[in-house]
Parts: sequence; structure tokens; C-alpha cells
Amino acid sequence: MQKNVSKAKNEFIRKAFVMSVYPDKHEEYQRRHDAIWPELQSLLKSHGAHHYSIFLNKETNQLFGTVEIENEARWEAIASTELCQKWWAYMADIMPTNTDGSPKATTLDEVFYLD
Repeated sequence: MQKNVSKAKNEFIRKAFVMSVYPDKHEEYQRRHDAIWPELQSLLKSHGAHHYSIFLNKETNQLFGTVEIENEARWEAIASTELCQKWWAYMADIMPTNTDGSPKATTLDEVFYLD
């Protein structure tokens, strides 16, 4: 289930997902995101991603991500870009991945929202 939220006349789709990071790679995961490539930030923004956050539960190694997107097709198109594929390869040694190189992730359904 997707929920839309109105912000400044723009309709956003809120997304949430969980991934994981290897237990001994928490600091490296943080370091790589602290130094996220500017061109990757631009790619995400140009594909309609807003308010993108990732949180880490150090006890479970679970990552919780949330992002607001303008459009599902534009969001999904990011995965096929060369830059995204390069980022996935860069991150593959510190987190579980699928056979296509993407991070193993589970999409979550929104059950509550307070505006």
C-alpha cells in the first residue's frame, strides 16, 4: 500500500524498506554514506527522490530506509543506470545483495501516518 502526502502542491509517494549490513561493517557503511558521491545525490534528486534517510539498528544490523518519491517509474528507473550499478558494486562487500547486485531489501507497507 502506498500513501501520498501533499507538500507545496507536489504529490509524493512515501516508501519504506529494510535492508541489512554485515555486523563488522557498520562504521564502513556510515563512512561510505558520509562521503556519498555527489553525482549519485544528483541522480536520486533528478529521479524525484526527496527526504531520503537510512537508519541503522546496531543490535540487529538492520537498515531502515525511507524516501518520498514523485513517481514509481522514475524511482524504479534509477536501478538501471550505470551509476546505480556502480554504487551497488561498491557496497556489495558490506551488505547482502541479490544476484543482480542490488541490496537485499524488503518493502514495508505503511500502516499509519500523522501529518
